[in-house]
Amino acid sequence: MPTGSSTTRRTTLAMVADAAGVSLPTASKVLNGRGDVASATRARVEQAARELGYVPPVGRRSVTPARVVDLVFDDLVSPYSLEVLRGVTEAGAEVGVDVVVSRIPAEKEDANPTRSTPDAWANRLKASGREGIIIVTSELTLEQVESFDRAGLPLVVIDPLNLPRVEVTSVGATNFSGGLAATEHLLSLGHRRIGFAGGPVRAACGQARLHGYRAALEKAGVTPDPELVRHGAFSYPAGLEMGTQLLELDDPPSAVFAASDTTALGVVEAARRRGLRVPDDLSVVGFDDTILATLATPALTVVQQPLFDMGRVALRTLLRLAAGESLDSHHVELATSLVVRDSTAPRRGE
Repeated sequence: MPTGSSTTRRTTLAMVADAAGVSLPTASKVLNGRGDVASATRARVEQAARELGYVPPVGRRSVTPARVVDLVFDDLVSPYSLEVLRGVTEAGAEVGVDVVVSRIPAEKEDANPTRSTPDAWANRLKASGREGIIIVTSELTLEQVESFDRAGLPLVVIDPLNLPRVEVTSVGATNFSGGLAATEHLLSLGHRRIGFAGGPVRAACGQARLHGYRAALEKAGVTPDPELVRHGAFSYPAGLEMGTQLLELDDPPSAVFAASDTTALGVVEAARRRGLRVPDDLSVVGFDDTILATLATPALTVVQQPLFDMGRVALRTLLRLAAGESLDSHHVELATSLVVRDSTAPRRGE
């Protein structure tokens, strides 16, 4: 044998399997893109392959198939959704995870049961190799949550309308504190009849904002008036309707706290249609701080919800669940803050 020759030991599939603590067939499934492997197991195999520098034999598939998560919305067109989407996709790009965006599949009586049931939905995502699923501002059923559990598909929800089980992992904001801050701001401007244009009654985040609103009034010695509280969708049409109802009262409010930016813009339009000026005749506070808040005329005073950061935290939390890590808390709330712009002013006479 010629002197000076050297050989480099090639990393084999068996070595990857041994490093990951799995069988050879399981390692083969992962590195060939098969979806029928638990997320935590897949993560261990892929990490071992990367660390060992495994290169598949010629003609075989490339190592480490793309990591993918599903991001599911009820509403894909709102500025709120776009900010959350931006946070999730940026966090995914940082760790090499692709994000597939979709809407919650409808369940119809005449629909194909192999596609429309919660089990079919969960199994379809699992079979396609998804690491997990993030669901945004949607109302979940216990059946859906249990289907994800049975499929071994990690789940994180952002600003859920409800939580079918306390163990469901969620990311949200300090909605109570936000409602408190918005109402205290209006009280500091001398307003005492303050309307609340809220979200759906069933929405947990909307209820927390309502409780903050009531707490601020009671703290200031103002008795909450049930006539000043309205509920509807987090939307412009609902805001217009609620604003109209509030301003048609015999003793209308001088200010309104709206539970979303789009709701607030609907209230502003209701005031305009009655010949009222914002903020001279009516002060309005929104909630979210989407791009609509700064583009509005006048620019909206809002409770800023960290939507971008909520998306980032949700993605990172999901990947921790997929890797089999334990969480310190199943429920994370990021801090809100009040941003004062041009839609609020002291009550006339103050």
